Amino acid sequence: MRTYTPDMSFLRTAARLVLGAAMVGAGVTHLTTQREEFRAQVPGWFPLDEDLTVVGSGVVEIALGAAFVVLPRRRRLVGGLLAAFFVVIFPGNVAQYVEGVDAFGLDTDRKRLVRLFFQPVLVLWALYGGGWFRRRATPGG
Repeated sequence: MRTYTPDMSFLRTAARLVLGAAMVGAGVTHLTTQREEFRAQVPGWFPLDEDLTVVGSGVVEIALGAAFVVLPRRRRLVGGLLAAFFVVIFPGNVAQYVEGVDAFGLDTDRKRLVRLFFQPVLVLWALYGGGWFRRRATPGG
């Protein structure tokens, strides 16, 4: 009896498409319905205006998410850029925890702390969807 093993390229493609679509959606909410919530997350020490930061990060999220979906031949580059983006915004998540800022239902220190552990998952998801963990074919085999 043979068991079904999902094709890894299918899983990578699904991961890429889902994350790309989620990034576009998150970016759109930066510019519209959740703008105030995102503004609350910008650390006080960040040198740029809160609204400019939210709008800028929203535009970047839309651009990276859309590119991840519509540019499959560039998935490795876009996945790497998306992973880097998640690393760059991580200090804002740490600041939300340290400063005790309530936003997006993260209204306790415990919830804010748990959220921090999801950022590495997003980094790995972007790299996986971008094909960074694919095995290379060996010559002659």
